[in-house]
Amino acid sequence: MRQKINPQMSLFTSVTSKRIAKELEQISKVLDETPKLVEIVYEDLIRTVRADTGREGMSAEQVLRCAILKQYRQLSYEELSYHLDDSWSFREFSRLEPWQHPCRSVLQENITLLGDETWEAIHREILLYARRKGIERGRKIRIDSTVVETDIHHPTDSTLLWDGIRVITRLLADGKELSPEPGYAFCDHTRGAKKRVMIILNAKKDAVRHTAYRELLAYAHRVAGYAVDAVAELQEFNGNTVPDMLAARGLAAKLERAVGILKRVIDQTERRVIKGEKVPASEKIVSFFEEHTDIIVKGGRDTQYGHKVFLAGGRSNMILDCMIERGNPADSERYKPLLERQASLYGRMPLKVSADGGFASHDNLAFAKSRQVKDAVFAKKRGLSVLDMARSAWVYKALRNFRAGIEAGISTLKRAFGLDRCTWSGWKGFKQYVWSCIVSYNLLVLARAHLARA
Repeated sequence: MRQKINPQMSLFTSVTSKRIAKELEQISKVLDETPKLVEIVYEDLIRTVRADTGREGMSAEQVLRCAILKQYRQLSYEELSYHLDDSWSFREFSRLEPWQHPCRSVLQENITLLGDETWEAIHREILLYARRKGIERGRKIRIDSTVVETDIHHPTDSTLLWDGIRVITRLLADGKELSPEPGYAFCDHTRGAKKRVMIILNAKKDAVRHTAYRELLAYAHRVAGYAVDAVAELQEFNGNTVPDMLAARGLAAKLERAVGILKRVIDQTERRVIKGEKVPASEKIVSFFEEHTDIIVKGGRDTQYGHKVFLAGGRSNMILDCMIERGNPADSERYKPLLERQASLYGRMPLKVSADGGFASHDNLAFAKSRQVKDAVFAKKRGLSVLDMARSAWVYKALRNFRAGIEAGISTLKRAFGLDRCTWSGWKGFKQYVWSCIVSYNLLVLARAHLARA
């Protein structure tokens, strides 16, 4: 049975003077003063699972607090489970009852139920709280972009082929464990494939590398053929037991997805390595497991693999908005949507906007000015006049320096909240992860603002 909050609270209170305990205490107060957050979480949790039947599980409040605690302390689910058993202050913050000791799987199952739209709704309620308390009014904002990487190894054509061969081979072997044994046949080429991968990685001559690639591609074609046959067999499989039948359907779905990705990897390898074509970044597969990953080259620096994220920050150091993008859109293309989203968040445009140089353009400046933004400053002029952007050279310099502050916020998000690399799987998981980081970060900013006032 799912509940919103615990009917009975702990009689004990924290008396420690440690910084983390003080921050958790203030975050807890913010959450208590924003009861709508629990309503938002509860509605999401019961969307897929009935709340009026079964054993009493984690309440909506507990799920939210555990999720925040996880991101705030950068814990894995296993570590979170341990600390919830070991730390009195963590248990108190999470509002766990004495009999509750959630394991890793329970925590993961509940926290991952919170969708990205739910996290964004939580974020908006926190902004309303900050506005009520006079901490952030959204009148002065700064804009920048960053890249959040996905949790993948460095992609090469050979390693991607190897990933596909070994994964499909493992799934084919799992299918043979069903009863009665499915009728498809396959050969295990993982040993030969791995040998070719090592030759490719260590080859000093192009001829040797090309020969190994051709042999690796031959293995990949064979494995893809095995998988196609197995999918047809498993979809029609009638086992001795219902679990075997369900397992067969699940394996068929996994194999179908895997062979689709492998064929795309085969195609791009043949085009790039064998035919010498230049494959556009938009057509490349860079991960067998996180196929949604984009190739991002930002500012002419090193290539990154993940997604571009646009952030708007306020003078309080809170992150006011976030846009998570597919592909690699130019910064200048997202300036207008960011300002329009600010207008929807606060019911008006900000008075002062300071953005990174990549957002600069005559069109963006004209747009901001037409929407009653008094000062629209870009870190690099890009042919724009200072007095067109700001009311004076002093205001321009002050806002340009103000913009640099969001770099510190981004750095904190990456170092302390894990925004440098998403550890959750899938495109949906990526968005959930980014928003959970931002919500946890903003709660810490609010907590420290309260402590500074005390």
